[in-house]
Amino acid sequence: MKYNSSQEEAIRHKDGPMLVLAGPGSGKTLVITERTRMLIEEYGVRPAEILVITFTKAAASEMKERFLRRMGSQASYPVTFGTFHAVFFTILRHAYHYRTENIISEEQRFGCVRSLLAKHRLEYEDETEFVSALLGEISLIKNSGIAIGNYYSQNCSKEVFFRIYTDYHEYLYENRLIDFEDMLIYTYELLSERKDILRAWQKKFSYILIDEFQDINRMQYDVIKLLAGDRKNLFVVGDDDQSIYRFRGARPEIMLHFPKDYPEAKSVLLDMNYRSDAEIVKHALRLIAHNRARFDKKIRAEKPAVAQVEYALFKDQKEENLKIIRDLQDALERGGKLTDFAILFRTNTQPGLLMEQLLAHNIPFTTRDKIPNLYEHWIAQDIFTYIRIAQGSRARSDFLRIMNRPKRYLSRDSLDEETVAFDVWEWYYEEQPWIAKRIGQLAQDIKMLRKLNPYAAVNYIRKGIGYDEFCKEYADYRRIREEDLFDTLEELQAGAKGYPTYEAWFDHIEEYTRELKELHRKKEQQAEGVALATLHSAKGLEYENVYLIDVNEGVMPYKKAVLEPDIEEERRMFYVGMTRAKRKLHLYAVKQLNNREAEVSRFITEAGSAPATPRNRR
Repeated sequence: MKYNSSQEEAIRHKDGPMLVLAGPGSGKTLVITERTRMLIEEYGVRPAEILVITFTKAAASEMKERFLRRMGSQASYPVTFGTFHAVFFTILRHAYHYRTENIISEEQRFGCVRSLLAKHRLEYEDETEFVSALLGEISLIKNSGIAIGNYYSQNCSKEVFFRIYTDYHEYLYENRLIDFEDMLIYTYELLSERKDILRAWQKKFSYILIDEFQDINRMQYDVIKLLAGDRKNLFVVGDDDQSIYRFRGARPEIMLHFPKDYPEAKSVLLDMNYRSDAEIVKHALRLIAHNRARFDKKIRAEKPAVAQVEYALFKDQKEENLKIIRDLQDALERGGKLTDFAILFRTNTQPGLLMEQLLAHNIPFTTRDKIPNLYEHWIAQDIFTYIRIAQGSRARSDFLRIMNRPKRYLSRDSLDEETVAFDVWEWYYEEQPWIAKRIGQLAQDIKMLRKLNPYAAVNYIRKGIGYDEFCKEYADYRRIREEDLFDTLEELQAGAKGYPTYEAWFDHIEEYTRELKELHRKKEQQAEGVALATLHSAKGLEYENVYLIDVNEGVMPYKKAVLEPDIEEERRMFYVGMTRAKRKLHLYAVKQLNNREAEVSRFITEAGSAPATPRNRR
């Protein structure tokens, strides 16, 4: 097997620390598996003394398979390939006799926090979203080693979050359970306090190789340094420009500081990109050069340039999506494969309209993420409830849902019948005429909604009835950005445009929901289709043709990114998206996003060009 000079240097390294900077498509998996083979066949290292760590089960399995295929015999090579959690749990199992039953399941974690919300009487609209956000914060604190007393929650008050955090750990302790973060913390504590156990594991793992080192968090790194000990046989491979998991506790600065932690470390840059053509590599490098906190790299492309990177500016998302659909149809007519195409976006809430248009044009697609159904969002359900009442529903459950959205100070006790009558409801408040007046106004609003088309109805509920004000108050209570709620409203309202009646709109929603459920049901079997993925889930993948859509300020970079480290992470994410493309890269922006004027992302300029308005012709 032939290697380039950089790969050869990394593969032949034996003792002491080494930092391998591996650019996109540079063959890092090859380097790790070949160096493992070299340690065994050329340097006589016992396979059982080699530990190869990566971040996912799938990556560890793939690497193990490639290694065994390369060894080319039926002999056993007991090299340990595993994730951080698998390796650390093995250490804890030997010390504390843990079993897999002691690892808390996601279902148990969710159930625990859900019960704590009830205990502390927290109000929320979307339970799954709220619980997931709190669990994410708990994980971040433990991964980063942040003191709970110094942490301010983004989802509730500091005091409430402290109680939830404390009660959650009490639940774990009482049930002899540990979560994934505990595996790291307990392993670090064990190896720090028990030198005899540490020496045994240091002897067991004489050589440690780590893949995707840019994604390591502080606790993982501290344990690895203990295991490496005085031998310092640490071989770390990664790309600081592809570190995109700060929200999980990953810290790219750990990789940047590796040469300071290990001054004797050798360093090698895998500088040849075998994936993308020269034009794509050139633009990607121009972009990432705007980051300051990074290793300076010069990456070359093995493939010559075959096409210009396409920059295009569209009126809105509908026009943007139709251009992609035409490209896909053209490719199919020429005998191309949809699996050669990927459409990448920043968040999993973006592609709703795109998916509706793909379904309408009978273009199959696959999703790497769980794409939420806009029409199942609690805000959409509120709007539908108003419309349902306008269509004649008098169900108590419908009125209970919207009667204080916006705030009308109506009590649940005022609705004691399963069917609501406005005059009876007003009579209940005869001694509080100012509240009875609000019921009368609601009745007038319902009459108005009967006369409107879906688009006008959503607008009236928002502006005339005051639903936007309710969203502002709710965002303030939940300590979340009101813009996120308004984006959902804008998307819902934009989707209602063009439907003359409620029946036509609801028929479309019902059909879309049915097809989406069918898509999720078939996800495992369905391999054919254009790939839809967030920038996060596209990492590690490659496609002949890649479209990055909605490349606008507030999306890429995301609106929540304010501080410089956050902007640099957004830029790295965009760089990851660009470097998924092998042959053709398309960067698309829109002039209007969710009915609001949108600004083209700075990333397009930084990558080396200004967008041109496309000619949308077949």
